[in-house]
Amino acid sequence: MREPIEQIMGDASPGLYRVVTHAAGPEGKLPLTDELLRYAPSGDLFGMTQNVGMGWKPSRLTGKQFLLLGTQGGIRADDGTPVALGYHTGHWEVGLLMKAAAAEIAAQGGVPFAGYVSDPCDGRSQGTAGMFDSLPYRNDAAVVLRRLIRSLPTRKGVIGVATCDKGLPAMMLALAGMRDLPGVIVPGGVTLPPTAGEDAGKIQTIGARYANGELSLDEAADLGCRACTTPGGGCQFLGTAGTSQVVAEALGLSVPHSALAPSGQPVWEELGRQSARAVMRLEAQGIRMRDVLTDAAIHNAMAVHAAFGGSTNLLLHIPAIAHAAGLAVPTVQDWIRINRDVPRLVSVLPNGPVYHPTVRVFLAGGVPEVMLHLRRLGVLDESVLTATGETLGAVLDWWESSERRRMFRKRLQEADGVDPDSVIMDPDRARQMGVTSTVTFPTGNLAPEGAVIKSTSIDPSVLDEDGVFRHKGKAKVFTTEREAIAAIKNGGIRAGDIMVLIGRGPSGTGMEETYQLTSALKHLSFGKYVSLITDARFSGVSTGACIGHVGPEALAGGPIGKLRDGDMIEIVIDRLKLEGTVNFVGEGEEALSPEEGAAVLAARPFHPGLAPDPDLPDDTRLWAALQAVSGGTWKGNVYDVERIVTVLEAGKKALGLT
Repeated sequence: MREPIEQIMGDASPGLYRVVTHAAGPEGKLPLTDELLRYAPSGDLFGMTQNVGMGWKPSRLTGKQFLLLGTQGGIRADDGTPVALGYHTGHWEVGLLMKAAAAEIAAQGGVPFAGYVSDPCDGRSQGTAGMFDSLPYRNDAAVVLRRLIRSLPTRKGVIGVATCDKGLPAMMLALAGMRDLPGVIVPGGVTLPPTAGEDAGKIQTIGARYANGELSLDEAADLGCRACTTPGGGCQFLGTAGTSQVVAEALGLSVPHSALAPSGQPVWEELGRQSARAVMRLEAQGIRMRDVLTDAAIHNAMAVHAAFGGSTNLLLHIPAIAHAAGLAVPTVQDWIRINRDVPRLVSVLPNGPVYHPTVRVFLAGGVPEVMLHLRRLGVLDESVLTATGETLGAVLDWWESSERRRMFRKRLQEADGVDPDSVIMDPDRARQMGVTSTVTFPTGNLAPEGAVIKSTSIDPSVLDEDGVFRHKGKAKVFTTEREAIAAIKNGGIRAGDIMVLIGRGPSGTGMEETYQLTSALKHLSFGKYVSLITDARFSGVSTGACIGHVGPEALAGGPIGKLRDGDMIEIVIDRLKLEGTVNFVGEGEEALSPEEGAAVLAARPFHPGLAPDPDLPDDTRLWAALQAVSGGTWKGNVYDVERIVTVLEAGKKALGLT
């Protein structure tokens, strides 16, 4: 039997030992000048040497340099088969977009560069300790991406190619922070739904449905195999990935009609070439990120978010983008105002009322089609510049009469027999369908700083006749998601219960995403009669009576951390007025007013099980501390450097370290 070291090293072929010790090097000469040699930094000169060393022709070195940054993951063979898997389909094919953009830049005489910062999959890490790194990763990736941009000082512009929950928000943060460079975002597209089967959101509930006897083992195995039908693109629903694509385009950072394109198809690959032409035009016109990303652009993105019924995670990401760009950070009051002014117009997974996949939203006209309706309502600023170098008004004028619009809307009718105006509706039709505005921000003695619920997606059958959701019930309190999902699977949760998950905010878990719970409640027969309250956050595909982002979080002294099993809680959510409350109103058999409940909670100790998760990484603990100093969840979980430095200096003085 061979020794372990021999098994590892293997048998060497004779050619293995024929090591070459020198080479002639590339042919030609660098296009150097007297001025370059006298005044250019040595790095610029050595960069030319590196460029030809990688195979670029010396005669083509003088073109303008553009940097492509992507979230590509995995290793694909030339035929597309996997050599090594990526974390998710969303980043599996984005290298093809980068390749198309690079070829276009080169064809125009430019010099393309490429760098990569891959991203995790929130679906893969649901219910695991991997979720503790999810939201913090966004900040880390944005820092690395900005460092990569600055590390190529000769670049004239940047193209960011990304798709999913953390990679795309990180890419937007990175480009937003590079205010004096032209930049374009390329949304990486979506995967297709199965011809017969379940979408990637519902499929994540096969464990809970099987445990409750609502799915057989064979059904679970069959459905799970077919949910991701094409190898690239984000999920088929308007979750955080899809919403981030929509927001990138709504901000003006992407070329028109680019969000939610079907990955791998010709219309998707063309986005790379279009974006390359766009960034080169921006550079030629002298249009920089600060010219495109303005306070008005942030407002437009919030309006489009409301019209689409987008993921509540963008309430974390849009403020962070504004902060990175040096703009006014939207407040809760801004979100409330916009959601009252802007009706939801898009019928799509997971909100409905008809559960169209995202590819149908693309074919129905996507972001520009929605913006046409919003323009008629007068809620957009059409003077903002876009990635085309033209104003939003000019882009919408083009779209309204374009062949592209006509042909794609026609294709939706032909391929799926779907009227595009039933996917992207006008306000009157949306109102007739019972569609309500997107989010509500309830407050109360359990959420004195506020909370958030995607109120538009509460099941209509559990609303009162006046369109208000009312639920008064006893709390079942959990301090870990593992305990909570076990209760759902094992019969510990029944219709009428109010689940409370505490200590899962930034300080406890890095503000984990609890889709494992919300998806189970959505797809179990009794789930619509259960409410959930937590200081964690939800996946963008979550629906139902789920209240998250509760502030202050339990570990920061929030009263939610003082609840006990059996406490009476009252939830009231008005989907029409976008108002709501979440209050502790009873202890044992004693009924309390919200004010009396607040007094009882103030006198109580915290739940005995409340503590940061023992597996919380030091990296996430550091992120939690930095973002808390910077304003926390309602400021977008950002790093406010000035505030952090101020606090550190004050701490040093208080500890006598100066």
